[in-house]
Parts: sequence; structure tokens; C-alpha cells
Amino acid sequence: MSHEVHKVSVRNALTPRREPYWGPPLAEGRYIGVRKRSDGTCTWVARLRDDDGKQRYRSLGQAGDRFDYHAAKRTAEEWFAGFEADVHNAPLTVAQACREYVEDLKAEGRTGTAADADGRFRRTVYDNAIGKVVVEKIKTTQLKTWRNDLPGGKSSQNRYLNTLRAALNLAVRHRRVNPAVAERWKAVKPHSNADKRRSIYLDLKQRRALLKACDGAFRDLVEAAMLTGARPGELATLRRSDFEGRTGTITFNGKTGSRSVPLSPSALALFNRVSKGKHPSAYLLTQDDGKPWKRSDWDHLMRDARAEAELPSGTVLYTLRHSWITEALRSGMSTLDVARLTGTSLAMIQKHYGHLVAESARDRLADVEML
Repeated sequence: MSHEVHKVSVRNALTPRREPYWGPPLAEGRYIGVRKRSDGTCTWVARLRDDDGKQRYRSLGQAGDRFDYHAAKRTAEEWFAGFEADVHNAPLTVAQACREYVEDLKAEGRTGTAADADGRFRRTVYDNAIGKVVVEKIKTTQLKTWRNDLPGGKSSQNRYLNTLRAALNLAVRHRRVNPAVAERWKAVKPHSNADKRRSIYLDLKQRRALLKACDGAFRDLVEAAMLTGARPGELATLRRSDFEGRTGTITFNGKTGSRSVPLSPSALALFNRVSKGKHPSAYLLTQDDGKPWKRSDWDHLMRDARAEAELPSGTVLYTLRHSWITEALRSGMSTLDVARLTGTSLAMIQKHYGHLVAESARDRLADVEML
């Protein structure tokens, strides 16, 4: 017997019981119904019959003005579609999807990318309210709010959003989530005009002032950033075994993979000093208490140091990477060498620093005498 469960008056008149009251079939073997509780509230329930003839059930949520029959029907149809796409697993939270993404990267040998993604999720997902949301129930507005509340500029927010979307897309490919849900995060478009040329550059005087304002282990971290142009996250994850003093090289593991690069005399002296007495598996650069660095640890130290050194308010640890690339290109280093040493692409160097390459070429042309 079917019931007109789409009508509020009918649902109100139902007698509380454990067994749901089912409406007419939405399709063959597909139903939506309500379970009436003793307190008078109703919960929407979906039911389908699988290929083996077994009945499957899914609780959809409490009936009400904000989740009426039509909303429950859409949710049920998404579940039906997901079941047909072989998505049979228990509800997956955003945090779980992110952790599975990190593990998948590690399994593929992309340890640098895994470390970078895990760091981003630790800062913005795992302990954030969005991490507790079930992926199939996530809303586009939730994702937009999460992105817009992130620290940093629009370019940084876009990078965090792209990493999260990669994790959610993997959950879809692994059939952990109904493919139809992906439209919700696809609808969150990246900020436009976010990848503008980095404008804050510290000259030699400013860099020296910054170093003077830093103490102890934080000074070592800042100096390492100045001398290598590496990403802060790459420096924070360095191990003693990544440094080879005999050959004067170091291996960085970042979002673009692993790269071994030669060190300048100043950088070699720094890493020789900080590596003394450390086990191969130990972190190369640590805080004063020996703990590994996290972004939350150096952010406030950088704010204090830049204030003391009277640097621009937007100066962050990443600014030193931009300054290193700028100095290298101005000194005549090729874009290919700069790209290889910093673990980025020629296209990105050209996009953000092409003006410096043109200026350097113009200066050298002035020295060429043809007539």
C-alpha cells in the first residue's frame, strides 16, 4: 500500500512506527518514504532493490520546510544514481577524502606532493568545520565560504581550493562518492585575475635587515630561504639525508616532485652547520626546541621580524623565494637554470618574471658592438 507522503497533511496524520510509510514508486524498484517518530517528526528514507533482489535503504534527513518532499526526492535520486555507478560505501567526510588523497599520492611515489597537500589540509580542513561535512551533502555555498575565509590572497586561496577539489575528484574516481555531487565543487570557480605578478621584492639592504631581526633557529630558516629560493614547505620537510656536504648538493621534495640542486658557498656553509650531529632521518631545519617547522610556527615570527626590520606589510617567508628568483635573473642566470633550481616551469618563470629577462637582455645588448 502506498501513501501520499508528499503531502504534509498526510504525514502529520500518520501513526508513529519503525517501518517507513512508502510513497508510490519513483521508478522500478525505487521508492521514497517517511519514518514517523514518537515525537511527531518524520525522516525521509529511500529504498531500492539491487540486481540480486536485495532491498537497500538510505536515511536522507528530517522532513521539514527546508527539506521538503522535492528536496528529499532529489537526494534520493542522487543516491540511486550513485548506486548504479557502484558507489556503495559508507558516507565519506571531506577530511576522510583528503586523507585518502594524501595516501594515494604516497602510493604513487609522489611524496613531495603528498607532503604539500597534507600540510594544506592540516591547516585548513582536518580541524575545520568543513572537514566534518559528508561529501555527498556538501553545498557549493559551504565551499565558497571556506575558500573565502582562508588566509592569504586570492592566488593562495585558489591553490587551496584546487588541492581540495583534487581530493574530492579522486573520491569520485574511486567510486566513494556519487559522481553527480561533483557539480557542487565544480561550480566554485577560482578567483579571476588572482595570479598577478608578485610585487614585493626585498633588496640586499632589506634582506640584511630581516636577518638581523631574526634569532636562533628561525634565522636559520630565513637564511635557508634567502640562499636557495626554495618553497618554505620544502625547507620545513628537509631531512639530514637530503643534504650531501661532500658534493655540495641538497634534495628538495615539493609539489613538483624531487630535485637535487647545487648549493652556493654560503648555503653550503649554513647546511654544514645545521646538519652537524644529526641522524640521517632527522629534520635538517628545526625550531629551537627541536620540533619540525609548521607554517603556523613561522608566520607570527615573520610578522614580528618584518615589523622590526620595517619591511612592507605583505612580506612573508615566500617573499624570499620571489626575491631569490629576481636576483638570479637580474644577475644573468638563464630561465632554464632558475626553473630547474627552484622546481618550477619555464612557463611560470616567463609569466611572472619575463619582464626581468627582457630588462637583462636589453642591458647586455647595450654592450654588443656591431657597427
